Amino acid sequence: MHTEFKFQLLKTDGKARRGEITMPRGSIRTPAFMPVGTVGTVKAMYLDQVRETGADIILGNTYHLMLRPGPERIARLGGLHELIRWQHPILTDSGGFQVMSLSALRKLDEKGVTFKSFLDGSMHHMSPERSMEIQGLLGSDIQMQLDECLALPAEPKEIERAMEMSVRWAERCKVAFGSQPGKAMFGIVQGGDQPELRVKSAEALRALDLKGYAIGGLAVGEPQNVMLEMIDTVNPHLPAEKPRYLMGVGTPDDIIKSVARGIDMFDCVMPTRSGRHGLAFTRRGKVNIRNARHAEDMRPLDEESSCPAARDYSRAYLHHLVRSGEALGGMLLSWNNLSYYQDLMSGIRKAIEEQRFADFMAETRESWARGDLEPV
Repeated sequence: MHTEFKFQLLKTDGKARRGEITMPRGSIRTPAFMPVGTVGTVKAMYLDQVRETGADIILGNTYHLMLRPGPERIARLGGLHELIRWQHPILTDSGGFQVMSLSALRKLDEKGVTFKSFLDGSMHHMSPERSMEIQGLLGSDIQMQLDECLALPAEPKEIERAMEMSVRWAERCKVAFGSQPGKAMFGIVQGGDQPELRVKSAEALRALDLKGYAIGGLAVGEPQNVMLEMIDTVNPHLPAEKPRYLMGVGTPDDIIKSVARGIDMFDCVMPTRSGRHGLAFTRRGKVNIRNARHAEDMRPLDEESSCPAARDYSRAYLHHLVRSGEALGGMLLSWNNLSYYQDLMSGIRKAIEEQRFADFMAETRESWARGDLEPV
């Protein structure tokens, strides 16, 4: 059993990186996709199923868990791992993004942010210290600094103000995190779509010598090319021996292009959210199972998939479930989607190992472009 947090870079292929994070609760193979378990559940999935898809780590949400059931209660119940029956690594975000995006009423200053709960209107205060305290009570393995995440586009002066405060908050979070053997705190690079501010943020966080670094404030409305430009800008200023995490990203195309630029970790609600709305991700691209063309199609989503949801259920049945509003439809499509994402990550890791990542990327994108099976 590993008692310390450690990241090892095992192989590179161009800028793409194959690595492994080891920590007491297990290893994380990188590049890694982390399913989002917002309130202690990956929506429409059993966590045993999530593990079987190939997930090494899941994500929990500090904002939602602090409001319900509450961090002190979770701690009394043995911590988040015990409560949800997931004895593998968990990363918790800081709650900052949800405070900014979900709270209609909030007041932000140097001390932190005071906001109204979206559940019952009660007022709460989140400071850098309280964010780390909550994550400690949850017992998560990787804990994120509190930051201010602005939606893009935004004025450069406002982006600069938020970035500089996020750096100061990172310093306070590091002190509050203290020494937690086997666990890690990651900093979050901010700076919007301004390259010079991204570099300034990355350099300031690098000086803190944290266990890992995230790129935040992207996938919030900007075009993909802007996101990729910011990755290219930031990564040279992050230490090569530390993991790099692109927060809230994304589509399979976002992921594979970001791996090509040196990103190691991803999370996104897209596979489960899309599944609940009738959209399947496959090696042939996206399939909208709600479309009438699937109503009498007895073929599976993908006869070669290792996932039973993709291999053993007909499109006609999935179409019927989704159009009928049956919960099972969303469950099966979420299972398919998470399996596809993990299969994609497995394929990426293998391709980097074999020094053929560029070919794998081209073949994968070509398969998406060719599209789904011909209509029956």
